[in-house]
Amino acid sequence: MFAKQFFGSQTASGSGGWLSGLGGARSDAGPLVTVESALALTAVQNCVSLLAESIAQLPLDIFRRLEDGGRESAKDHALHRILAFRPNGWQTPLEYLEQSQMKAGARGNSISIIARDSDGTVTDLLPVPTESVQVLKGPDLMPYYRIDGQDPIPQRMVHHVRWWSLNGYVGVSPIMLHANAIGHAQAIQQYAGKSFLNGTALSGVIERPKEAPPIKDQSVIDRITDRWQQMYGGAGNAKRVAMLQEGMTFRALSMTNVDAELILALKLANLDIARIYKVPPHMIGELDKATFSNIEHQAIQFVIYTLLPWIKRHEQAMMRDLLLPSERDEYYIEFNVSGLLRGDQASRYAAYAVARQWGWLSVNDIRRLENMPPIKGGDTYLQPLNMVDAAKPLPTTPPKASAEAVAEIEGILA
Repeated sequence: MFAKQFFGSQTASGSGGWLSGLGGARSDAGPLVTVESALALTAVQNCVSLLAESIAQLPLDIFRRLEDGGRESAKDHALHRILAFRPNGWQTPLEYLEQSQMKAGARGNSISIIARDSDGTVTDLLPVPTESVQVLKGPDLMPYYRIDGQDPIPQRMVHHVRWWSLNGYVGVSPIMLHANAIGHAQAIQQYAGKSFLNGTALSGVIERPKEAPPIKDQSVIDRITDRWQQMYGGAGNAKRVAMLQEGMTFRALSMTNVDAELILALKLANLDIARIYKVPPHMIGELDKATFSNIEHQAIQFVIYTLLPWIKRHEQAMMRDLLLPSERDEYYIEFNVSGLLRGDQASRYAAYAVARQWGWLSVNDIRRLENMPPIKGGDTYLQPLNMVDAAKPLPTTPPKASAEAVAEIEGILA
């Protein structure tokens, strides 16, 4: 017997659907929130694509553990080709990882079928739509996957990357979990669109005295306003001096309080969406509190607190699903994130200088970190001359020079 765990279900019966993005959810603000409608919001699309593109561009490889504690790229392993060159017949590695993270970031789950040879070697990773997959909990407590209503297949044939889960089998969709916040942003955008469609926006009005007779000929009014626009409208006519006759006055119209509150509401909605994905506001275009001094630190925090959890999900899911049990002690899969944590050039070079001075980096180590080729003699490690072994007692009296050393010095002085 299988216990059903649908995408979009908290219970074993599969009822509901608001957590995963299967279907949609009606927000308190009114709009129906689906994954597709949420991605139409620029802030949601920016956050989801930012995570996907950031992860997809990172170098990814399989490594072999060496007996001396080091490692080397396992270029002879079949997964090296899958991860670095060809995940399947139509996608590049960047496209595959980007799509995988997009689905995980929007729907909470990314599913691919693993094609294997008869000996278990992975030949292709074939992505499938998340909404067509049903997760079943088997009697051995392992997940089984029913795709498009077909017979269930075991976990060893599926590569599954999930966001955090309430039941351990199905990831929660960030969009459906925060449907109210996203629906609020959709309602604000809909209100703004209707305002532009049905409302009017004037820069100013020309007023005539109350006692002046009305101008009944519309062509005269059009000629006055067109002439005014021609002479004083646009950037080229800024600061020109106008003269009004017959008691006319010009009154400029400022932004209404409703318009000002609408702009603030849109900004707060964007910040709320950035908070869902833990993305720094300046990375979605909100630069109100961004400065040159704090953007670099926020970028490093983005890598550590936002990207790394997703990266670990992908790495560990790949090692669980793609490596054979007999290979897991020898091989591991890893993204290279060092390039994202290097900081600015001055800070980087200062850190290299300290590492070189105190002996834990050589010239070639530093050149490798900067993607430069090694040089001859660059593998030497330095050590300050005034350092001694902490386990040995410090010398209390200076050592005496030998007779040979004294004679050599006297010869030099003579």
